[in-house]
Amino acid sequence: MTMNHRYDFVYLFDVKDGNPNGDPDAGNLPRIDAETSHGLVTDVCLKRKIRNYVQLRHLEQQTHDVGVTGAGYDIYVREKAILNQQHDRAHAALGITQDGKDGKRKGSGEQVDAARRWMCRNFYDVRAFGAVMTTGTNCGQVRGPIQFTFGRSSDPVIAAEHSITRMAVTTEEEAKKQDGDNRTMGRKFTIPYGLYRTHGFVSAPLAQQTGFSEEDLELLWQSLENMFEHDRSASRGEMVARALLIFRHDSALGDAPAHTLFERVGVRLLQPGKPARAFTDYEITFDGKPLESVLAPGGTMEQVAKGVALIRRV
Repeated sequence: MTMNHRYDFVYLFDVKDGNPNGDPDAGNLPRIDAETSHGLVTDVCLKRKIRNYVQLRHLEQQTHDVGVTGAGYDIYVREKAILNQQHDRAHAALGITQDGKDGKRKGSGEQVDAARRWMCRNFYDVRAFGAVMTTGTNCGQVRGPIQFTFGRSSDPVIAAEHSITRMAVTTEEEAKKQDGDNRTMGRKFTIPYGLYRTHGFVSAPLAQQTGFSEEDLELLWQSLENMFEHDRSASRGEMVARALLIFRHDSALGDAPAHTLFERVGVRLLQPGKPARAFTDYEITFDGKPLESVLAPGGTMEQVAKGVALIRRV
């Protein structure tokens, strides 16, 4: 079903005793705003979890064909994927011959457009997030309808550093150096607690260009609701989806500025000055009122602004 509505959404998730998104340029320390000490989670991190959940929902067959249960739900940016091989699949499926230097399939403008449409049809993340597919075999570029901001914690967070011990070593040389004691020391970084907020946007005109449908959108909502349940790791601690509030516009172009809608959703620390250590230390509000008293999970509030409804999924 074609999308005819614009959507803007607020997504709240938390982490307890874990590292939600380590920075490889800083020894895998949790990402933190250097000026305010608020925790950060990148949009790329969130998209990775969505991709992984979609793969779980549509288990891939062990084949090099499009090969997923439910055509159109393959993943382009898989872990350890070789992207140019994904492009080759499109040209091979369309019968586009190798006509470029070094055997690369470049194709005419019409052929590239056909390859781009093939990629959108077959890869969920291409038609959702977009992709630049011009390296090697040319499949064009796609601007996706879904965009995320960075997640940012509601309050400053502190990264705790922990020493950890493994009762084994990797090589015989290490064992000899330790006279058989065989211990390996390491470091682990966690945040005691952080409640993160990210904003998202779904463009109906761009969705119509990529073929992103209402069914695809429902899969996005399900991913945001459930993706942490299938991404457990000792290093990430306990991560939980706490709220998914969706503003649905009557029109494709939208009926209210996104920022004015987002500003109506508040996060309040119940005991200011006391470090938060659980979700119950906060209260989520809408127009200054506790969210629980305004809208229950699964409910819809019509006309929160002219032409805009509020849907609560979590």
